[in-house]
Amino acid sequence: MAVLSARAVNRATLARQLLLGRAEVSAVEAVGRLVGMQGQEAKHPYVGLWSRVGGFADEDLTAAVGAREVVRATMFRGTLHLVTAADYLRFRNTISPVLEAGLRILGDRGEGLEADKVVAAAEKLLAAEPLTFTEVRDALREQFPKVNDRALGFTTRMMVPLVMFPADTRWGFTANSRFTPAADWLGAEPQDSAVPEELVVRYLEAFGPATPADFQTWSGLPKAKPVFDKLDLQEFTDKNGKTLYDVPGAPRPDPETAAPVRFLPEFDNLLLAHAKRERIIADEHRPAVFTKNLRVKSVYLVDGLVAGLWTAAKKRGVATLTLTPFGRTPKKTATELEREGTGLLRFLEPDAATYEVVTAS
Repeated sequence: MAVLSARAVNRATLARQLLLGRAEVSAVEAVGRLVGMQGQEAKHPYVGLWSRVGGFADEDLTAAVGAREVVRATMFRGTLHLVTAADYLRFRNTISPVLEAGLRILGDRGEGLEADKVVAAAEKLLAAEPLTFTEVRDALREQFPKVNDRALGFTTRMMVPLVMFPADTRWGFTANSRFTPAADWLGAEPQDSAVPEELVVRYLEAFGPATPADFQTWSGLPKAKPVFDKLDLQEFTDKNGKTLYDVPGAPRPDPETAAPVRFLPEFDNLLLAHAKRERIIADEHRPAVFTKNLRVKSVYLVDGLVAGLWTAAKKRGVATLTLTPFGRTPKKTATELEREGTGLLRFLEPDAATYEVVTAS
């Protein structure tokens, strides 16, 4: 069995994540190739696509959402994702066990909850008009006054196939977006039958080579090994002797392939799609990126690995990108970061008068 070095695994993953060079593809195709993008906040996928797609403009993604080619909905790991409409319809019921199992976290707040009745009531409410979750909770509380209102809203979010209703804002959605039934918005019901084998293949095409545990981490689905065993996959060994699986013919570039500096948004799936994340971030840097309140900070990559944090702000017409490096930054790398960072600032703050890239002291 062939052995893949850590650098080989890194370069293979970057290639599939469109991070070895910007891809000349549409926003819809990019979202599909990535099998969705975590969309905890509306702006994040826009930043992620800017770093991955040549000539990307925010209007490209906003138009795709408006054309109903891309949707924002609860998907993998029970979190908000931006996915293509085709993938939502194809995989929503494949990951439904993850969403249903999520109700267990309610604990005592789920006292008296009858999920089937709540789902039926929520479906009826949302069939009438798009609603925010505050409106959903308030309406359901009138029907189920003895049930915790957060439990009512969470049950609706997990068990009713819904998509966010877009708004006429720059990042496509408001902070308190309305939701609408996916079938109404897309004109089709999610596919009835689960297709876990197909989802594994798509995962490997976007994040491989990887292990069943990696797939479980990304999708939330348990017991992935039997699914992997059904597929015709290539097998490799990593530096620790662990078996990695991959799709035959998938990109595995020369480990010495140059990796340009890149900026990733908060919650980028590249940082969340593997059980062991050393392929992209050193263990000693993880506490600085993954916070105790479950946020995942914005990072930048140098030579394919997380090398620091970034934040952006605009004040009095000056847009500033602040870098917090995890170590020494060579002069050549600093120049590359300034060039790429200025481009990011121009994307984020097109109306700024000036742009600055600075390093935190």
